[in-house]
Amino acid sequence: MHTSRLAATAFRAAARPALAARATLAPVLAVRHASGHAQETFEQFTDRYVKFFQGAEDLFEVQRGLNNCFAHDLVPAPEVVAAAVRAARRVNDYATAVRVFEGVKEKVENKQQYQAYVDELKPLREELGLTLKEELYTS
Repeated sequence: MHTSRLAATAFRAAARPALAARATLAPVLAVRHASGHAQETFEQFTDRYVKFFQGAEDLFEVQRGLNNCFAHDLVPAPEVVAAAVRAARRVNDYATAVRVFEGVKEKVENKQQYQAYVDELKPLREELGLTLKEELYTS
C-alpha cells in the first residue's frame, strides 16, 4: 500500500510541471485584438437613426434610441432630431419631444448652432404643436 501511495505521489509530481507550463501560456493566448469594424460616417449615422425612430413603436424604444443617439460624440443632424420628435409625438409623449430639443441644446457648441436647429425645425414644431422649454418658461 505504501508503494502505491509513493507511486501516486511521484506520478502527480511528474504531471505538475506540464500543468504549470500550460498555465503560463494561457494569458499569452488570451490576448484580445482590436476589432476590424470600419468607422461609421455621419451620413450612415443619420440614416440609421432616422430609420430607427421611424420604426420605434413605444416610448421605451424612443427613449432608448435617444440615449444611444446622444451618447455619441456628435450633434445629430436635423433629420434625426425631426424623426425623434415625430416618434415621441407618435407614442404620445409630449415631454420627450420637448426634451429632444434640450438634448440638442446640450450637444451644440454655442447658442447660434442651437438657434439654427430651432429655426430649421420650426415648421415641424408648429405642425406638432410643440413648445420649447424656453418658450414655456420665459423668466
